[in-house]
Amino acid sequence: MRQMPFEPPTEHYDEKIADIDEQICKLIKQRKDLSNHNPGFPTAQWISAWSEKYDFCEEFLTSVFLHFFNEDIYRPVVEPKGFRKNIPVLKSFEKDDLFFSVTLVRQFENASVVHFSIDANTASEPSIPFQEHPFFDLSIEGGGEYECRNEGGGGCEGHMFHTYTISPALPDDLSVIKFVFKECKEPFQQPAGFEFVI
Repeated sequence: MRQMPFEPPTEHYDEKIADIDEQICKLIKQRKDLSNHNPGFPTAQWISAWSEKYDFCEEFLTSVFLHFFNEDIYRPVVEPKGFRKNIPVLKSFEKDDLFFSVTLVRQFENASVVHFSIDANTASEPSIPFQEHPFFDLSIEGGGEYECRNEGGGGCEGHMFHTYTISPALPDDLSVIKFVFKECKEPFQQPAGFEFVI
């Protein structure tokens, strides 16, 4: 997520609450560790009970926990720099009337950019676009640990594409790499159950 410059809403800060704010940070870290980085989201019953017990609006508590749930979007953005070469991949997966393919990987010095396409069989009904816009999270298996960020995409009738920035850069020998695509529902990347490997 590209962050806009942040301007604090006030220059005032009461130093008497600094210890409490540090304890809040400590508890957030403890929560993250205890949940093994998979916290889920409190039920409506928990939110309602806590809002009543601690005198908060439910909408406020919902927004607080939503930020915990979306921590990944605040990670620093890696901008690909120093283009090196294109590596053709041309691997695919087919399900029903959809054809999924990774066409190429653009190699940069600090990152890789994966190009992913989805094509629908519109031969029988060429004027029908996708019923729903499918979203996919990408993870990499093999060759180390990688951060994968969906940069968005676009499309037209029967064709969609997405690009993903991977950091650090993938090895030039992609035979050791598997691209794992997991369908998710926006806006909170909820798993939709369908996944495949290219």
